[in-house]
Amino acid sequence: MQKIKKCLFPAAGYGTRFLPATKAIPKEMLPVLTKPLLQYGVEEAIEAGLETMAIVTGRGKRAIEDHFDISYELEHQIKDTSKESYLTEIRKVINGCTFSYTRQIEMKGLGHAILTGETLIGQEPFAVVLADDLCDNNDDGVLSQMVKLYEEYECSIVAVEEIDPEQSNKYGVIDGNFIDDTLVRVTNMVEKPEPQDAPSNLAIIGRYILTPDIFDILRETKPGKGGEIQITDALLTQAKQGKVLAYKFQGKRFDCGSVDGFVEATNYFYKKGKR
Repeated sequence: MQKIKKCLFPAAGYGTRFLPATKAIPKEMLPVLTKPLLQYGVEEAIEAGLETMAIVTGRGKRAIEDHFDISYELEHQIKDTSKESYLTEIRKVINGCTFSYTRQIEMKGLGHAILTGETLIGQEPFAVVLADDLCDNNDDGVLSQMVKLYEEYECSIVAVEEIDPEQSNKYGVIDGNFIDDTLVRVTNMVEKPEPQDAPSNLAIIGRYILTPDIFDILRETKPGKGGEIQITDALLTQAKQGKVLAYKFQGKRFDCGSVDGFVEATNYFYKKGKR
């Protein structure tokens, strides 16, 4: 079994739901309290034992690279002051892993973004984190839970949660056979179905473990809903071979791609920090 060492972060989207804030600031760099969304995702990946962060960016995303780098001027200014401790967490992140970057030239969907990251991943299993989905758990993080499952089953895994059926047209929705209370062998996946067409109330959120054959499948996947290459369609090809599990993860997830979810996450982490 190949150990999972790399985590892919698709980070080329425009973040239009947060305009005008995201006109000049990458949506992945929007802060929940004092940390940008992307840093929360990187810390979750490090906790899961991953060593390389592969980030797919686009135009106007230079702030991401700057954030995960040393700022000599800033460090010089605050050295030996009470403010020096503010950089402790990000220094730990920078020293704890390796960052690599590539650009998605055209926005053609999540599947296309993942395929763009092939040059950073190579032929090995890998994780995918969508920074918009901010997850928290007091014990093992969601990605840690999924890596342990991969070590047992050695196949692609998607994180799912129960949703209000009326929200199904915002998600990829799965159907399948329960292995136990938290694990489903996926038999069907539908991208953003209308409520009456949804095969279940289990929606895919932004955490994936993918096997490297997904790249060849994505190359053959035709554009689907919205003219985009959907990772859901590629995963369905694997699911038909019995090679995809859906995992009802332990923890809390916030949809920080929406203003409501972003505010909810901010309030949650503020209260948690006060405990």
